[in-house]
Amino acid sequence: MIETKSGARPATLAVAALMVLALASCQSERFQTPPFYKDLARADGEVDAATAAQMISQYRINNGLSAVTPDGQLTGIAKSQAEAMAKAGSVQASLAPDQQLASRMSSIGEPKTAAAENVSGGYRTFAEAFSGWRESPKHNQVLLTPDATRLGIATAYSPTAKHKVFWSLVLAAPRPGS
Repeated sequence: MIETKSGARPATLAVAALMVLALASCQSERFQTPPFYKDLARADGEVDAATAAQMISQYRINNGLSAVTPDGQLTGIAKSQAEAMAKAGSVQASLAPDQQLASRMSSIGEPKTAAAENVSGGYRTFAEAFSGWRESPKHNQVLLTPDATRLGIATAYSPTAKHKVFWSLVLAAPRPGS
């Protein structure tokens, strides 16, 4: 029988080492960064639409309004807005005629659907963006759009821009005919 200096057997040490590794892997899963704190200041950064919808919905419900659900087409037009701002390195790009919300809503076949949008730059996480929007009267008004039932949200990253991360949140009424 082989024993170490401490008197422990190698098999006992191997089992102990495996247990430590198993516990370490559980700990790393338990302490993963929640999606709303994920740093999006990177090329592959993408906001979690389900988490955003959940947080915005709870805020809306707390204010007597209906919940919102993620919508792929709205996310698509939010993405085009965020990318235009990132490419220009400025939130001012959202003012271009082809980036106007009415124009983008028409591009998805919803020219008459009521919609509102928040655009911003500089927030690195959804938690920061959401908090900033709630604190800004005009942005908060969009979060609390009365007839909204759907949302699209997107970010785009520009490593050379001052603000790095650009955001677009589109809230819209139900799709016509639904």
